[in-house]
Amino acid sequence: MKAFFKGYQTTILLLVALVAGGAAGIYFGPKAVIVKPFGDLFLNLMFMIIVPLVFFSIASAIANMNGMKRLGKIMGSIFLVFVATAAVAAVVGFAGTSIMDPLGNADVSSIKELMDQSGTPDEKTEEVSFLAQLVATFTVPDFADLFSKSNMLQLIVFSVLFGLSTSLVGEKGKPVAEFLSSGTAVMMKIVQIIMYYAPIGLGCYFASVVGELGPQILEGYARAFILYMILTVIYFFGFFTLYAFIAGGRDGIKVFWKNAATPSVTAIATCSSAACIPVNLQAVGKMGVPKDIAETIIPLGANTHKDGSVFGGVLKIVFLFSLFGKDMSSLSSILSILAVSFLVGAVMGAIPGGGMIGEMLILSVFGFPPETLPIIAVISTIIDAPATLLNSTGNTVCAMLVTRLVEGKNWLAESLKLNKNIAS
Repeated sequence: MKAFFKGYQTTILLLVALVAGGAAGIYFGPKAVIVKPFGDLFLNLMFMIIVPLVFFSIASAIANMNGMKRLGKIMGSIFLVFVATAAVAAVVGFAGTSIMDPLGNADVSSIKELMDQSGTPDEKTEEVSFLAQLVATFTVPDFADLFSKSNMLQLIVFSVLFGLSTSLVGEKGKPVAEFLSSGTAVMMKIVQIIMYYAPIGLGCYFASVVGELGPQILEGYARAFILYMILTVIYFFGFFTLYAFIAGGRDGIKVFWKNAATPSVTAIATCSSAACIPVNLQAVGKMGVPKDIAETIIPLGANTHKDGSVFGGVLKIVFLFSLFGKDMSSLSSILSILAVSFLVGAVMGAIPGGGMIGEMLILSVFGFPPETLPIIAVISTIIDAPATLLNSTGNTVCAMLVTRLVEGKNWLAESLKLNKNIAS
């Protein structure tokens, strides 16, 4: 029992903190917001470290990589895994909505009333050309703009270029490569220190969220939320287990679930894939994923791999189809729903403000009135926690899949053997 507690001490403390925070939020209601600053402190500490952590980890991984051939293989494997899992998520999500109508016989009057009260969204909704949006997605006009968690994908692009250039200059770049390695180690130590505060910070943050938002889920959205939760449970336990098996067989399943708890709890509590990057990096390291793969796929996945958001895209589209009585039975409708949900979740998630752009894409493609934007904006809010769980924790099992493609089928056995030798 003592050994078990030692191995899962962090996870147990986080779970206890979340349960206590949730209970406090339910009991005190909106008054629980008084402890929110303690939760904000933890989130700010995590966000504070994100930019340097992402830069050092990605640049170091590429700068110290043994040959550009390996980099190409890693990036190709990441692309294949991300696209494949997002496509699976789209199909599973649509299958779920086909079995259980998100609206069913729910009274939609409250939804329409909420839409009327919401008025025009504050976000800027002017049209932007595709090429202009593409430029804004991958670059920033000023170097100083890279020092913001709002421009993570642009930072990743710069980090890749920096690491690649460091590797290409050869001997002259070795001091820089060593500096990047040292910087990565320092950043991870800072993360370790911050995580000591995690139970207090996450517990307080969760209490304020439950107290403030818990009662606001209207009846008209309850069925959609339940459906999303069912899909989340199926995908989280069923498909993540399948992916872990494909990556490493039975040992892959054991290794994944042994180390998946802490990233999962952090994802649910923070509702932020970016805030989970440090925790995910620690987890995949324990899963045996090589450092260069881990430090490439985790930051990249936080911005471009969002299976939970794909589910959300399907749910939003079908929700509006059901609300306005549109036919979803034709093949063209099914294919368009799958394609748009894939874009909304797997592509738009990489764009700053991608959530709003994705929702506008849904309205534009299917011809829904602009006034319906608040309807699906509410859906985004109520599914935020489970969506982040799938988005963020999914990156850890994808790291195992990428390792399987890059290192071969015996990667896990070799990793476990190496760890055993180090321990002995």
